[in-house]
Amino acid sequence: MSDPLLGWFQSHQDQYISGEEISRELSISRTAVWKQINRLRNKGYQFEAVPKLGYRLIGQPTKLDEASIREHLKTSSFGQQLKLLERTDSTQNVALAWALEGAEEGAIVIAEEQGGGRGRRGRAWHSPAGKGIWMSLVLKPRIPLHFTPHLTLLTAVAICRAIKRMVSLPIGIKWPNDLLVGERKVCGILLESQAEDERLLSVIAGVGISVNLEEEDFPEELRQVVTSLRHESGREVDRAALLAEVLFEWEQLYRLYEEQGFGPIRSLWEAQSITIGRSVNVDTPFGQVSGVAQGLDESGALVLLDTDGCYKKVFSGDVQFST
Repeated sequence: MSDPLLGWFQSHQDQYISGEEISRELSISRTAVWKQINRLRNKGYQFEAVPKLGYRLIGQPTKLDEASIREHLKTSSFGQQLKLLERTDSTQNVALAWALEGAEEGAIVIAEEQGGGRGRRGRAWHSPAGKGIWMSLVLKPRIPLHFTPHLTLLTAVAICRAIKRMVSLPIGIKWPNDLLVGERKVCGILLESQAEDERLLSVIAGVGISVNLEEEDFPEELRQVVTSLRHESGREVDRAALLAEVLFEWEQLYRLYEEQGFGPIRSLWEAQSITIGRSVNVDTPFGQVSGVAQGLDESGALVLLDTDGCYKKVFSGDVQFST
């Protein structure tokens, strides 16, 4: 179904159109014009607004398509089974249903937009249309259930290394798996496991990378704590090429983990970490723990050295850097 307002702007390329003119031509109120323009902005369209001149369409979203994704893919399994959706509540839900139906390891669900993207600890993940990589990957690792934290750390390393190859930015990992530029988050990771009688059946690895979002694309309450690759680098990033690079690095490290265990992944994680060596406060399910981050243990726990000279291990929690 065509969008009358979008059609009007597309037929007046490079022209400013006043809200009054749009209101008259489309028989809608000025308030409705403003709301409709914001709706299009949320879908990835860019408008310039100039007082006394009106609005001008200056950019349209570049959609991911299966052909461009497959053109860039260099993997043997990750991404070879692919579902590309215009919009969904959460790619996690779709990928889980697909896994239960028999999707192969490496199957991936990608959405241009999520209405209910999930982050760690039940938080929402902002996933506007046409601006990011919102995806979930099906994994079927042959490891004990208690080793699943390794996969979270592995995923963070893979994405960090892939982004650094595509965009020259000082990206680092905040334990366990947040990717930050400076102090602002650019990527979130959520792994959800399915097990039966202590046997790991599958892991759905959800990833949200804020690729081409601009500051106005983020809700105001998030603008001090999140950022995007475009905002930090000053240029648009090819999402299909970045997706392929992420999947390639992810598959390589996953195979390395299968062959050699957590040791190499642990070293790679520590090399990309912005947590090690810093004083941190960690909010855990059992209260706050403080100390200087020393590194990871063999389980993936964060090792802290407190002011009494005692070492403590943190298995889950939110890290805040001490000032």
